[in-house]
Amino acid sequence: MSEQNKKSTTDFGFREVPVEEKVKKVADVFHSVAGKYDLMNDLMSGGVHRLWKKITIEQSGARRGHTILDIAGGTGDLTMRFSRIVGPTGKVVLADINDSMLKVGRDRLMDRGVAGNVEFVQANAECLPFPDNTFDVITIAFGLRNVTDKDAAIRSMTRVLKPGGKVMVLEFSKTDNPALTKLYDFYSFNILPKMGQLIAGDSESYKYLAESIRMHPDQETLKSMMQDAGLVNCKYQNMTGGVVALHTGIKP
Repeated sequence: MSEQNKKSTTDFGFREVPVEEKVKKVADVFHSVAGKYDLMNDLMSGGVHRLWKKITIEQSGARRGHTILDIAGGTGDLTMRFSRIVGPTGKVVLADINDSMLKVGRDRLMDRGVAGNVEFVQANAECLPFPDNTFDVITIAFGLRNVTDKDAAIRSMTRVLKPGGKVMVLEFSKTDNPALTKLYDFYSFNILPKMGQLIAGDSESYKYLAESIRMHPDQETLKSMMQDAGLVNCKYQNMTGGVVALHTGIKP
């Protein structure tokens, strides 16, 4: 049993809330920001999120004919790229727990002519509704920190991954540079909520997003969680000074 299952409360940003309430509270955040999600991503990161995702794609090993799961796929950035790589003989499943994000992603991909080899599934990462050993590659980009029971999610990903397949977790992480940390904190807690209010009409959701980053496990802790779930060759690559880290693990 994971630590999370033993607790009656969990973090929602810096607040403790009943475990059963977190999913709804996170859902409310993404219902609120879905329409402006892509614009805010570009503004928040200065467009650098595109480079982080490009590196993830390049290191995925995805190829023609593969079956890929993009968890918390939101507006479909990774799904769009994977769809082109796997081609008509492959398949990409864009999964998201939030129906507002899923709808934005579906509309966006259809507008761009990407739909033939893409399937959209509303799913909770903690209990993925797929058979064992289904996917060649599983990605979750900027979504794991919003999951209530992260250990359960990583175990669920491992279960539906094919032997030899790769799990990839792209997520905000911890920088060990004090000057960068200070600058990052100022930006996150002072600039980001104001930007959220101005662009998306919602400062509270972006305050939560900044807090959720601080509550997310650091690089070594997340690596250990992946190993505990049964993945091997687990490693991580820091990007932008550790502001973001890409964790990978293989199913034996």
